[in-house]
Amino acid sequence: IKMKKEYKVEIIKEGALWSILFGQGKLQFKKMERVMNDYGEKGWDVSFQLIERRRLLFFWSREAAIITFTRSKQ
Repeated sequence: IKMKKEYKVEIIKEGALWSILFGQGKLQFKKMERVMNDYGEKGWDVSFQLIERRRLLFFWSREAAIITFTRSKQ
């Protein structure tokens, strides 16, 4: 019997205003911890995490954390 899994993807972006004003933003680690803990309490595990740089307007860019969660399907 093969166990089925389900997946969820969460994207956490750094603040756009911070990126525009200072040319470099910073990811919200407290928000990332809160999201991961919330999913963890519901039985989800972090399966994969990626930090990506996304374009913002013409001259700026900002980072986004893409977190994939997985758990056995109920």
